[in-house]
Amino acid sequence: MAKEELLTMEGNIEEILPDGRFSVLLDNDHKIIAYTAGKMRKFRIRSVVGDRVHVEMTPYDLSKGRIVFRERTPGQSGGPPRRRGGFKR
Repeated sequence: MAKEELLTMEGNIEEILPDGRFSVLLDNDHKIIAYTAGKMRKFRIRSVVGDRVHVEMTPYDLSKGRIVFRERTPGQSGGPPRRRGGFKR
């Protein structure tokens, strides 16, 4: 089996754990420990309890995974407005 063959599952975040990890309940009622993927950390995508997420797992260890996508929840805005223009004197 090649390294690229990962399992992608969907689930909900149940609990936020220390050290940037999350407890995720998958759709098939399995509970796993997952961490946030590097791209999500880079672009500061925050995950909170109740968020629907996509998790990648290796077939060798089905108790751990990596959160690769957080689905948008209806009614949630994009956050506070950003300041544009840079530095002014």
